[in-house]
Amino acid sequence: MRDVETDLQLAQRAAMTGAAVALPHFEALAELPRELKSDGSIVTAADRAVEAAIREVLAEVRPSDAVLGEEQGQTGSAGRRWIIDPIDGTALFVAGDNRWLILIALEEDGEVTTAVAAHPAQGSVWWATKGGGTFEGRIVGGRIVAETRVHVAADGDDTVAGCRLSVVPEEWGRDLVAPLKDHTPALPWPIHPALLIARGDLDLAVQTGGQIWDFASTSLIVREAGGSYSGVNGRLEPGPGASVYARSDALRLAALELVAVVSGGVA
Repeated sequence: MRDVETDLQLAQRAAMTGAAVALPHFEALAELPRELKSDGSIVTAADRAVEAAIREVLAEVRPSDAVLGEEQGQTGSAGRRWIIDPIDGTALFVAGDNRWLILIALEEDGEVTTAVAAHPAQGSVWWATKGGGTFEGRIVGGRIVAETRVHVAADGDDTVAGCRLSVVPEEWGRDLVAPLKDHTPALPWPIHPALLIARGDLDLAVQTGGQIWDFASTSLIVREAGGSYSGVNGRLEPGPGASVYARSDALRLAALELVAVVSGGVA
């Protein structure tokens, strides 16, 4: 019964519902209306439809919870708040690039406790719960299968030089990441770099801008895989600005030292 769904099960079902709404839009991009928001970013009918579908799923089972979404803002006020990015990477989405995501997180009393990140066009999904580890699965027929626990790379020097680095979005924050690129090249990322860190395929990633809905899910996924996350300013909880993900605290701090001059210092 849905009324006994765990928060994780609910988040997973909401993500699969959102994927089912998003994919037909992705397959018919030529017909998809799009516009620019006040900050210059792209928004489409798909973004709005996916968020509405996810909100409907959440409201059915957790009607007293607050919800914060990128497109509709916050509704409700409670110690439990769902944080939604209905299509993370809308520019990728409208370009026909399959690296866009659906991100859903649950924040309880200011702490993220449940997270789901889905790459619907690639058929992959990731999730984590506080204290419960991080997992990767496949999406088949709208269901999650092939659950596998993942972990960050277990060894390696905690120095930026020679580490496996990626930057997202690639076209933003060139000055911010330049000190890191002076020590190691930025690698291409077939899926969101935070997820690559979680399963041990990258060591370090910088997300050069965003809001809380861009980081709430991925921050918990990386941490529960044994990795480290913070804002570039050193803030440990997700929020606006640039963020750093790493396979270890030491590597994250080493990266922050290099970008401190550009970013204005680490808090």
